[in-house]
Amino acid sequence: MASCKKLAIVLWLMLSSTLLAADAVRPNILFIVTDDQAEWAMSCSGHPDAKTPNLDRIAREGVRLTNCFTPTPVCSPSRVAILASRYGTEVGILDWLNPNKEPERGLDPKTPVWPRLLAAAGYRTGLIGKWHLGLKDEYHPSAFGYQYFMGFRGGGNSPRNPELEIDGQVRKVEGFVVDLLTDDALKFLQREPGQPFALSLHFREPHAPYAPVPDSEQRAFAGLDPQVPNPDFPKLDTARVKKLTREYLASVAAVDRNVGRLLDELDRLKLSDNTLVIFTSDHGYNIGHHGVLHKGNGHWILAESPAGTGNIPAGQRPNLFDTSLRVPAVIRWPRKISAGKSVSRTVTHLDWFPTLLEVAGVALPERTTIRGHSVLKLLRGEGSFDRSDDLYTEYSTQHTSRTHMRCYRTTEWKLKRDFNNPDRDELYDLRSDPGETTNLATSDRSEAKAAVAELTRRIRMKMVELNDSTPVK
Repeated sequence: MASCKKLAIVLWLMLSSTLLAADAVRPNILFIVTDDQAEWAMSCSGHPDAKTPNLDRIAREGVRLTNCFTPTPVCSPSRVAILASRYGTEVGILDWLNPNKEPERGLDPKTPVWPRLLAAAGYRTGLIGKWHLGLKDEYHPSAFGYQYFMGFRGGGNSPRNPELEIDGQVRKVEGFVVDLLTDDALKFLQREPGQPFALSLHFREPHAPYAPVPDSEQRAFAGLDPQVPNPDFPKLDTARVKKLTREYLASVAAVDRNVGRLLDELDRLKLSDNTLVIFTSDHGYNIGHHGVLHKGNGHWILAESPAGTGNIPAGQRPNLFDTSLRVPAVIRWPRKISAGKSVSRTVTHLDWFPTLLEVAGVALPERTTIRGHSVLKLLRGEGSFDRSDDLYTEYSTQHTSRTHMRCYRTTEWKLKRDFNNPDRDELYDLRSDPGETTNLATSDRSEAKAAVAELTRRIRMKMVELNDSTPVK
């Protein structure tokens, strides 16, 4: 009997040490970011025409964040938030970097970013796909801690036969870019299996032009008569909304198919259990929502557009609607995150930097300024999330329209001030009007007036905190 007890103790100690060793193994990170994908463009979000079984699988096997937002609803500053946990105004990137107007500009390479910290901690880091934070060599992804790069430095590319930087040389490659980027990502996963990796995969899709798409997606959506959002919006160009929605959802489906290829490869390599997979997008999108096409620098999609102004040309509709700000976010890490959860707390792109550091067990260097907070405990359902659900967003459009939009959103009210165009202020009562259909900015309701005053105060406080020099009226 004594010998049996001793054997049981030995076995228990061996099992415990094995579990502790396994727990000490640093997780891999696969961070997938699409371009211009709305939160509504997933079947797990409830869209009846979306075909996203693999995104649904991540949500089913992990967590779906239903209130994840970008601080700025356009490409370059949103990527600043993801990479550096800073607002665009803090680093001088207020709008998308236009290669024709500002080819010399980019994110300061001295900016603290998480890929550099993970690389220094022993991670094998890579970026495959879109960069859009500077064209010049001094702004190359390798200057920010990405040890491997294949993709394109600018903001746009062709959906088929793209030009890609491979081994430092730009050349045209035959095929669909969504498949080509995934092919390279699969090779990255297969290299150096003993070293933890942190791979950023930044798809071009579903950025316009949405078509052409691979044959499988073309066939699947060819006959679709898609649902139209806001079908009663005055003068909505319904035929164009349907055409673009059909092409857009086909492009999203092409991304989803390739996400499935990545998940299958993680399974084949037996890496799924200890790989954190994050799927999100740089910002949201509209196709007919609020009568708008595009994102924060949107256009009207109407048969007849309102007249323009000195700062807002005819056809333009700059905005900070939730449809432009809210992003898809599904996360899976089987070893640490329970399956099948939906989290409604407010999370933003500013939170990824500190979250990834906590996941990797890497400390934030002293005197490093970041604006986000780790949401790992929230994802794992551990303890309280000691932060309000308030959201601050900003966007100063520069390339066509001229705006200085600043917004403060609570769970009850949302105020957008345009300090360059005060007649464009918008206030929405999210309790009764979550779709943001009735602007109460000039309402005589005492409750609305109080909301304008209070949220304006909070906007101004945030601008002071961020050193935002935008003139306030």
